[in-house]
Amino acid sequence: MNKIQKVAYVSMMVLVLLMPVLVLAALPDPTVPLQGGAVTLAEIEARITQIARFLIIIGVILAVIFIIWGGIMYMFAGGDDTKTTAAKARIMNGIIGAAVILAVGVILQTVAGLIARSFFNT
Repeated sequence: MNKIQKVAYVSMMVLVLLMPVLVLAALPDPTVPLQGGAVTLAEIEARITQIARFLIIIGVILAVIFIIWGGIMYMFAGGDDTKTTAAKARIMNGIIGAAVILAVGVILQTVAGLIARSFFNT
């Protein structure tokens, strides 16, 4: 790399790093207007619950796909020991993944209840 390329590279990096500052400087009033109300614990609990349910559903679907994929691999192994071992490992990994996902779901639901202070209420 010659000297001109080095200078161009360094100047481009400096420009990229300074871009947020340069863009913010172009705003007439860079203050953020404060609007809306305060975030309540119930809203936080609702978001945590919504995200947890979505991730649990996606994770369980992926675990079931891995279990089915392992079963299909096992059926098509044809007595080959390496293929049956790989298929059994895939099935076991799918089962372990489903168990971990469900355990994380329980933990997230517990944390959401603790944050909203509704866990110990009767």
